[in-house]
Amino acid sequence: MKYMLLIYNEPANWPGDAAAGEQLMKAYVAFSESIAKSGEMVAGDPVQGIETATSVRVRDGKRTTTDGPFAETKEHLGGFYIVDVADLDRALELAAQIPDAHSGVIEVRPLAEFPAV
Repeated sequence: MKYMLLIYNEPANWPGDAAAGEQLMKAYVAFSESIAKSGEMVAGDPVQGIETATSVRVRDGKRTTTDGPFAETKEHLGGFYIVDVADLDRALELAAQIPDAHSGVIEVRPLAEFPAV
């Protein structure tokens, strides 16, 4: 089953110095390599900061855009992994291994599967 592991963290918790940032990136590389090697990784990427976000709405046939994310929150979406694992327990186990799980939160959501059209 496929799950999306959404990585949220508060910008205030991001490493303030280059050495800490480099250590965090090494931890992410190690995690990414381990799930790629196990065959469980489908995709994964960081996303740019919320200052680059644009939210789109269509109401009464008219499109409007707003700078920024859909919701105002303390924690920001920093990236994601999509994994293909046996069950929810394994998805939760992998989520706990994501480096930002120690200072932020990892949201685990199953991907909906629809029949081919």
